[in-house]
Amino acid sequence: MDEQTPGTPSDAPAPQGPTLFDWEFATDPYPAYAWLREHSPVHRTRLPSGVEAWLVTRYADARQALADQRLSKNPAHHAEPAHAKGKTGIPGERKAELMTHLLNIDPPDHTRLRRLVSKAFTPRRVAEFTPRVQELTDHLIDAFAAKGEADLIHEFAFPLPIYAICEMLGVPREDQDDFRDWAGMMIRHGGGPRGGVARSVKQMRTYLGELIHRKRDDLGNDLISDLIRASDHGDHLTEAEATAMAFILLFAGFETTVNLIGNGVHSLFMNPDQRALLQDSLAAGESALLTTGIEELLRYDGPVELATWRFATEPLTLGGQEVAAGDPVLVVLAAADRDPERFADPDTLDLSRTDNQHLGYGHGIHYCLGAPLARLEGQTALATLLTRLPDLELAVPPQELRWRGGLIMRGLRTLPVRFTPRNT
Repeated sequence: MDEQTPGTPSDAPAPQGPTLFDWEFATDPYPAYAWLREHSPVHRTRLPSGVEAWLVTRYADARQALADQRLSKNPAHHAEPAHAKGKTGIPGERKAELMTHLLNIDPPDHTRLRRLVSKAFTPRRVAEFTPRVQELTDHLIDAFAAKGEADLIHEFAFPLPIYAICEMLGVPREDQDDFRDWAGMMIRHGGGPRGGVARSVKQMRTYLGELIHRKRDDLGNDLISDLIRASDHGDHLTEAEATAMAFILLFAGFETTVNLIGNGVHSLFMNPDQRALLQDSLAAGESALLTTGIEELLRYDGPVELATWRFATEPLTLGGQEVAAGDPVLVVLAAADRDPERFADPDTLDLSRTDNQHLGYGHGIHYCLGAPLARLEGQTALATLLTRLPDLELAVPPQELRWRGGLIMRGLRTLPVRFTPRNT
C-alpha cells in the first residue's frame, strides 16, 4: 500500500499492507482483503490501469454503497480526463457505441430499461428453459466422458452458459460458435491487453445489430424478439439500446456462470467433506443441500470479485472516509462476503449455511437480472457432474492452477480433471 492507514497517529508507523492485484494476489486474495477490512476498510489505491479508486471491503459498507444512488453507474461522472474513462468499463464498449446498458446508467433510464428487459427475462421463461439447460449439460459431458479426463473450464464451464444465453437471446445455432470464439477472446485476455477484447466486442456489436434487423421481420420466442416487441409497442427502446441490452445480457450472462461452475468445483475439491455431503444428498434424491450449497459457493469464492464501477456524484462519507465527487468506488464483493461481522466462520465452506444474504449478485437496483438463470446453470452443472462422474478429481497439484488476472471477475484459467472413463 502506498498510503498511511486513515486514523493512524502521525508518529506511529503505518501497518504494512499487502500488495494488491499482482499474480500472487490473484491466487488467493482473501488474506489481503481480511487485512483491508481490519485496517483500511474503505481504501484508496492505484489500480493496475492507473486509475485511482476507493475499495470498499466491509459488508455493511458494501451494502450501503451498492444501494446509494449518490454513487452513479454512469462513467460521465468520473472526474478523470476523458481518456481515462476508457479504463473503467468493458473494453471497447465506448467505441462500439454500447454504453446504454444497465451497468452504465442510472434512474430514470435504468428504471425504464430494466422494466423492459425484466418483461423478457421472467422467472417463467427461466423455468421453461430448465430441460434445455439439462440437455446442454449432458451433451457437453457426453463429449468427454469416455476420455477419463477434461479441462472443465474450456470443455464444460465455458461453453454451457455461452450456448444457453445464445439460445435464450435467439442467436441461430449456426452462429453460436462465432459467439463462443468472441467470448473466448474475452476470457483469454480479460486480465491482459484490452485490444483483443475490444475487437471481440466490436464484432459482437456488429452481429447483434444485424440480427436485430433480421428479427424485425421474423420475431420468435426469444429475448431479442421480446426487446423488439417492447420497442415497437411504444416503450421507447431505441435500436442502440436494444443492441446494447442484448450485448450486456450476453456479456454478463456467460462469464459469471463460467466462474461459478469453475470456482464451485474447485472449492469442492479443496473441501472434500462438503463435497461428500453434497454427493450423498444428490444420491438420495434430495435437493435442499444443492440449493443452499450454490448460495454458499457464491459467497465463499464467487464469480464476481468486485462490483462494476460506481462514481460519486457529490461528496459523501463511506465507512468513515470522505469520498470526493467524481471519485470511482469499487465494492469488493469477495471481501464483504467473508466479513466475520456478518458471517459466522466466514472462511469455512458450509454448504448447509442458511443465513446467507451474500452479495455475490449485488444488491439494490442493480441486482443481477440474470441471477435465476446463473443459479439454474450452476445447480444443473454441479449436480450432473457429481452424479455422472462421482470420482471426479483434480488432475494437477492445486498449486499449479492459475487464476485469470483482472479486476472484476474471479476465475480459473483451466481446471484439469480426471475420472473413470464412462461410455455415454
